[in-house]
Amino acid sequence: MFAPVLAELPALPLHEAGKYVAGAYIVLFVLVLIYFAIMAIRLSRIERELGELLELANQEPAEEDVAPREPTLA
Repeated sequence: MFAPVLAELPALPLHEAGKYVAGAYIVLFVLVLIYFAIMAIRLSRIERELGELLELANQEPAEEDVAPREPTLA
């Protein structure tokens, strides 16, 4: 199906195609590097928020935050 079409297309000489292959690898590397940077920023933010939540969970409630309980007859 594609064989006749591919047979008619001229192939790039290797000395010309090398520039495009190197450029494609550089672009791919930069995109992966940007992805990892974004994930590292998100991970640090999540770790910071998780630390804050753990501090809040481990805090003892202050006296003014606790409402007085009424005795019950049980």
